[in-house]
Amino acid sequence: MKTSLILTLIGPDRPGLVSAVATCASAHDASWMESRLARLAGQFAGVVRLEVDGAALEGLERALSGLESEGLRMAFARAGEAAASVPCRARLELVGHDRPGIVRDISAVLARHGVSIDALETACESASMSGEALFRARAELIVSGATNLAAVRSDLEALANELMVDLDLEELSETAS
Repeated sequence: MKTSLILTLIGPDRPGLVSAVATCASAHDASWMESRLARLAGQFAGVVRLEVDGAALEGLERALSGLESEGLRMAFARAGEAAASVPCRARLELVGHDRPGIVRDISAVLARHGVSIDALETACESASMSGEALFRARAELIVSGATNLAAVRSDLEALANELMVDLDLEELSETAS
């Protein structure tokens, strides 16, 4: 029986980190199913989902833990069964002058409506004309069937006015990503 193993990893960035993790996975006949990896402030950070036979799971965890001697810290979680279907997906895009609390405020509105964040990418950059710090965010959302997307949109638009940011919420079709 196959088991999904979710691992989070962080350590000083250097060439070969992904290769080291992939080599451990391959040595235990694990399949690399999906990942999100990034370099942030000189650190390598990532989340990886591997699929492995249950009998090989503990050996894989031990092998991956061995990478800690190379400065790569890891945490493991065994994944439960995935939801059979996703009722609705949406994309949120935001841009505005940077200030503390934007992610906190937006995520609070989403949580209040029972909306999950499937993926979130944020960045700060200099505005082209003024050079002021500009904050950008893009989130892929999972909206439960009981959630009124129009109410979510209304609350987010009210918050966008308060934060003085441009915000767009778009419902996605089942096959969009």
